[in-house]
Amino acid sequence: MTRLLLGVTLERICKAVLLLCLLHFVIIMILYFDVYAQHLDFFSRFNARNASRAHPFSNSSRPNGTVPSYGPAGAEAPSPSAKPSTNHSATEKPLQPCQETPPGLVGRLLIEFSSPMSMERVQRENPDVRLGGKYTPSDCLPRQKVAILIPFRHREHHLKYWLHYLHPILRRQKVAYGIYIINQFGEDTFNRAKLLNVGFLEALKDDEEYDCFIFSDVDLIPMDDRNLYRCYEQPRHFAVGMDKFGFRLPYAGYFGGVSGLSKSQFLKINGFPNEYWGWGGEDDDIFNRISLNGMKVSRPDIRIGRYRMIKHERDKHNEPNPQRFTKIQNTKMTMKRDGISTLQYRLVEVSRQPMYTNITVEIGRPPPRLARG
Repeated sequence: MTRLLLGVTLERICKAVLLLCLLHFVIIMILYFDVYAQHLDFFSRFNARNASRAHPFSNSSRPNGTVPSYGPAGAEAPSPSAKPSTNHSATEKPLQPCQETPPGLVGRLLIEFSSPMSMERVQRENPDVRLGGKYTPSDCLPRQKVAILIPFRHREHHLKYWLHYLHPILRRQKVAYGIYIINQFGEDTFNRAKLLNVGFLEALKDDEEYDCFIFSDVDLIPMDDRNLYRCYEQPRHFAVGMDKFGFRLPYAGYFGGVSGLSKSQFLKINGFPNEYWGWGGEDDDIFNRISLNGMKVSRPDIRIGRYRMIKHERDKHNEPNPQRFTKIQNTKMTMKRDGISTLQYRLVEVSRQPMYTNITVEIGRPPPRLARG
């Protein structure tokens, strides 16, 4: 009898467990189909809303995590036979200012220089960049118009990598920009700061609406696209931590590598010095000019302002300037008479390439050094 009762009890327990399992299965299926239906509804509405935004250049396979970019406002529709609506302009919403922090930023980037690079590849990767290396966001109104100036001579290999990385970064940052390569003509001693003065004037000749100027060496690539290439209330030093310095600022007054000044800030310090021939010193002179004119240098967070440098040997005719230390000590006396106001050069050629504008100039040669008695 006891065994019979035990068997009946076990049978009831098994039936109850089976019933609970069946009930659980039914509830799960109901929830699954409910969520599935919601997803179908969401994606159908999402696709319908974005169908009109389709563009032949939209491509998710962009370098460095680049978000798809769209052509300039007024670009032709995806269907060649589609005719524009007559009252489309009446319902089109005006563009809003670009956000202070662009939503498409990636953050930390992987920067490497081992992969082969060609100008053709750079051009394929950036179909929405206009002739001369110019770009304007199509979905918002940029807050500034930025001219990016690069002092240059015999660095074609470095330039390909710089363009490969910077074009996508600048587009994600929603920058309206133009890239200018300031190429020193001839083989005389290199003069970085004087070339940048030339770039300032020539960029304004090309487009007088530039109100921000970024001065960058061609061998420095930012490692984080949150390091925004724009101008600020104070002169900006972007290259806070380079790999060659262990990602640290080498000294408090360092202003080298990549920097930015608004048009008014640049004119306030009389531009950059013209008399620093050879390597070194001009960055410290510029820092002195900023301080002497009552301004302070601003910088991004050290974790964001990191840069990788393309390794190379020192350029020929760009040997260290032995007079740089004496000149730095005299900035207060020389900055009024040595700068953009006294700049002299000869324009050799302006060539608009697909990814940049090349400006070749002759800037003279350094004065002969006084013989020591």
